[in-house]
Amino acid sequence: MDAPLLQTIELQTAPDPAWTVLWLHGLGADGNDFVPIVPELVREDWPALRFVFPHAPEREVTINGGLRMRAWYDIRDANLASRADEAGVEQSIRQVEALIAREASRGVPASRLVLAGFSQGGAITLAAGLRRTEPLAGLIALSAYLPMIERAASDTTAQAVGQPLFMGHGSQDPVVPYAAGEYSAAALRRLGFSVDWHRYPMPHSVCAEEIRDLAAWLSQRFAAG
Repeated sequence: MDAPLLQTIELQTAPDPAWTVLWLHGLGADGNDFVPIVPELVREDWPALRFVFPHAPEREVTINGGLRMRAWYDIRDANLASRADEAGVEQSIRQVEALIAREASRGVPASRLVLAGFSQGGAITLAAGLRRTEPLAGLIALSAYLPMIERAASDTTAQAVGQPLFMGHGSQDPVVPYAAGEYSAAALRRLGFSVDWHRYPMPHSVCAEEIRDLAAWLSQRFAAG
């Protein structure tokens, strides 16, 4: 069954965008969360871009006392091995794929779409990225980890491992420990991904240095496309 399209916020840097950056927010936030990053990130020599910031559905989150909030999946406990709600992850992957398909219908193929995410959004970016049979232009996972890591090898397609991957993580992150991000990056390398890994002296957040590094990485993607 096709997933219903999520509500989104969209920004275009110029008319007739040739590329899309699809950006997934973290737990409890919404699509507005990373809108302010656009003017800090975008460079003058980039092609016309469409930024798409979807709102995750509202659901009960066990680790937060069952409160309803925007979340890409339920978090059952602090243990990363059992943290992710598998059904929620699967649903969110379908919803992301529906947005990717919409971009194709608007003239932006997968080869010119970058999938990005922060925290929970980054976890969905990685989980969805593993399964791509039509590679995306790139994957970005910030302050994130690979959910359901025990089944990653069976989920990974031969086409997926060629997707460029940027991962950034704060060394002082109290929410998704730095070691979890580093472990996920190592697991992805073993699967065949070329991971551009960056460590920053920050908590669970984004910093100016990370934005500069990400802009340089995106410049390479646009030049290659």
